[in-house]
Amino acid sequence: MAYVVAATVPIVLLELMIDDRTVRLIPLMILLPAFPAVVGTVRQTVYAVGWVLIVITAVLMYRPLPSSYDVGIVMVLAFVLGVLCVVSCHWRIRRERELLRVRSTAVALQRQMLRPLPILTDRVMVDGVYLPVEADRLVGGDVYEAVASPYGTRLLFGDVQGKGLPAIGAAFAVLSAFREAALREPTLTALVDHLEQAVVRHNAFAQQTGEPERFVTALILGIDTSTETQAVNCGHPPLYLLKAGPAAPVQLGDPGVPLGLADLSAKPRTVAWFPFPPGTTLLSCSDGVTEARSVTGAFYPLEERLGAWADTSPWEIAGRLTEDLSRHTAGNYHDDITALVVRRTD
Repeated sequence: MAYVVAATVPIVLLELMIDDRTVRLIPLMILLPAFPAVVGTVRQTVYAVGWVLIVITAVLMYRPLPSSYDVGIVMVLAFVLGVLCVVSCHWRIRRERELLRVRSTAVALQRQMLRPLPILTDRVMVDGVYLPVEADRLVGGDVYEAVASPYGTRLLFGDVQGKGLPAIGAAFAVLSAFREAALREPTLTALVDHLEQAVVRHNAFAQQTGEPERFVTALILGIDTSTETQAVNCGHPPLYLLKAGPAAPVQLGDPGVPLGLADLSAKPRTVAWFPFPPGTTLLSCSDGVTEARSVTGAFYPLEERLGAWADTSPWEIAGRLTEDLSRHTAGNYHDDITALVVRRTD
């Protein structure tokens, strides 16, 4: 209303100051209710329409138009456009409420898939940055999870082939299978076999519905009381151990094939071991980070950046990484961006 009243003042003053009666500015006021109709409430729009009608009536009584026919046209237009503004405002607010309800439901469902960071178990804390390539989504093709099981903490880092909404179905299948099998299976290889079967079942259902089959790169870790951590790599980008000096990927041997493609490999998946004592930190990045390119086509120099941030707090590295990645790519992401920091606490 303050903006409507403020816009009224110069229009009325100019209307009264212009001596030429063939130049009239007061009809312009019939457009003012459009502003509260776009950004305000129905009540504010009604007040604006009433204010405009009062001001137009007062000005035309003081300085009438050449004929009563012209006055009638201006008043009718002001009234009709005012009614249209009120109706459009009511429709806009109703639609916004419906969209809000739909988005709230979508947010609740997506939060059931990926828990918000940080995640804390009895052995590790997982924090970091998760940025789906579709800005209006909370979940993309990248997945993560940490489960405190009777056999220690099990961690999952995964990346579904594709991005955005089409990849969410496979992501949900992997997450559900991991949460169930992590508590039941005593070995990582049995856990990975359960994930493999979940992806195969999902692809079989996708084939029936005409959707494309997908594979999932994944890295599964098992952390128990030992200072050595178990890992099964299913085609996922390597981990990085954050420490002073140059950063280097954790050597896990043959990365293996992604989940859903086990039938294409003659070699069974095996468990690798690497040192991960208490107080140390791991960094897991998706291929949205490792394969990010600048406008000139240069890949993002991840190891170089991690080495330069050796003295940085582990919890700040993920934030710095995404900021630097945004500068490197000029904000032009082509895949989901995930950078997760795992700090061993026991």
